[in-house]
Amino acid sequence: MPRIHSWTRISPLPPPCSFFIMFRMGKSSSLLVSFFSLLLLLPSCVLGENPYRFYTWNVTYGYIWPLGVEQQGILINGQFPGPPIDAVTNDNIIINVFNSLPEPFLISWNGIQQRRNSWQDGVYGTNCPIPPGGNFTYVMQLKDQIGSYFYFPSLGFHKAAGGFGGIRILSRPMIPVPFPPPADDYTLLVGDWFKANHTDLRYILDSGKDLPFPDGVLINGRGQYGNTFTVDQGKTYRFRISNVGLATSLNIRIQGHTLLLVEVEGSHTLQNAYSSFDLHLGQSCSFLVTADQPPMDYNIVVSTRFTSTVLSTTAVFRYSNSGGRSSGPAPGGPTIQIDWSLNQARSIRWNLTASGPRPNPQGSYHYGLVNTTRTIRLANSAPVINGKQRYAVNSVSFIPADTPLKVADFYKIQGVFNLGSIPDNPTYGSGYLQTSVMASNMRDYVEIIFENGEDTVQSWHIDGYSFWVVGMDGGQWTAASRDGYNLRDAVARCTVQVYPKSWSAIYMPLDNVGLWNIRSENWARQYLGQQFYLRVYSPANSWRDENPIPRNALLCGRASGRRTRPL
Repeated sequence: MPRIHSWTRISPLPPPCSFFIMFRMGKSSSLLVSFFSLLLLLPSCVLGENPYRFYTWNVTYGYIWPLGVEQQGILINGQFPGPPIDAVTNDNIIINVFNSLPEPFLISWNGIQQRRNSWQDGVYGTNCPIPPGGNFTYVMQLKDQIGSYFYFPSLGFHKAAGGFGGIRILSRPMIPVPFPPPADDYTLLVGDWFKANHTDLRYILDSGKDLPFPDGVLINGRGQYGNTFTVDQGKTYRFRISNVGLATSLNIRIQGHTLLLVEVEGSHTLQNAYSSFDLHLGQSCSFLVTADQPPMDYNIVVSTRFTSTVLSTTAVFRYSNSGGRSSGPAPGGPTIQIDWSLNQARSIRWNLTASGPRPNPQGSYHYGLVNTTRTIRLANSAPVINGKQRYAVNSVSFIPADTPLKVADFYKIQGVFNLGSIPDNPTYGSGYLQTSVMASNMRDYVEIIFENGEDTVQSWHIDGYSFWVVGMDGGQWTAASRDGYNLRDAVARCTVQVYPKSWSAIYMPLDNVGLWNIRSENWARQYLGQQFYLRVYSPANSWRDENPIPRNALLCGRASGRRTRPL
């Protein structure tokens, strides 16, 4: 099995970036990538003169026991969860993924914006799957991004088997960060988990039924007391936490310690202190935790929110000079209280004076002073279509096409999808099946309202973008709801929750050309149709607005046999 390779070029390379790399294939041979083949992968217009980090990943099935029951998991280089990606703003990440599964596979990068480069987004709407026994090299730049994110497998309900891992993007050395360097930096991938194999869960969904309630909660792929995080008394640590689960919001707390929020999905926040914190599906954040208590072992508790049965798991926050376990029970947390969570969400504010990925303050962009050019209202629903449970957006339940939409768009293949196949506003009519794509234009400035008339919390993610969460409240959204928008210091992020019988509103500048997935982060709902694609179009057809199709792009469906582009 190949080992992960990670090299960073300390000094920038001048174009055309020629050097030699040895990729270990892990089968029976090796591949020498020379100057010419490297050019196939790395357009100099993308890479510029920033450092490169190279990885080789082998994706396999393997047995795992996260809840004490043997099941089939997805491993990357033999690891569950997969290896972390540690990088710096503007780094170029090249990941050669070998698919050793007996079925197609793709990896997507939750929160990575893929500027001008939806070709690397890793969802079926943009990429042909990596076939069994095949490989594909992702080439992406972490352009103007910092913060905490994660990657995950996007096809075939693979996410329920693992294959996910953390992504940490540090600020460049010359960019000020609004807190002192922590003593260490820990990643916690938290999420609900099922004991059943992902194939069994997929069969349930394909049969037109909904999933049962999860069986437990994991922290970094392990159950109760499966993780220990060691700290030194008096020092401060950064904890990056992502909800990589399938079905439930979670609450996080550390016994006897305060969580100081400093970052949410690439935005530095006002540094509010919390005793516990709600993290919804697909969301990521960072806390600073100071080891300022008597030296003992304390509990890190993660539990489900808004569920009639509360599932929880515990890890250990251990002082290096610990005198034993702390007395008293593990800290309890909120359970079904919606107002508590809503008020907490409203308290998360953008740090206007802190630098983001660039040296200028985050607040130098006055998002609230820009006039919106279009309002889009998106309502989720749970229709039964042809006798099977489906989920929909504005009554449209998404079905995949036989060719990735981005590929079909590039080759102008007719009949794969139609622009305008999802309306801008709820219809409240019967649900129907459609390969739904919404048309939009580069440099539009849109207001999107997510409307949730159901009794469960929704979580929405938009690929390729970060947006400002300007408002959320209970009841029906109306034009008068704009009077309560936060147009000064709303946090910018890529995943937003919508509480039951409530709405959430965002502002988003369409400055990233491509085809981008807008989806539910509840993975059963996403799988059964609660998603669509937003086509952001520029008539210039210029490399300045969008990278050309990669020379190594996999082609499938109606695009099979076509060429990408010459050297």
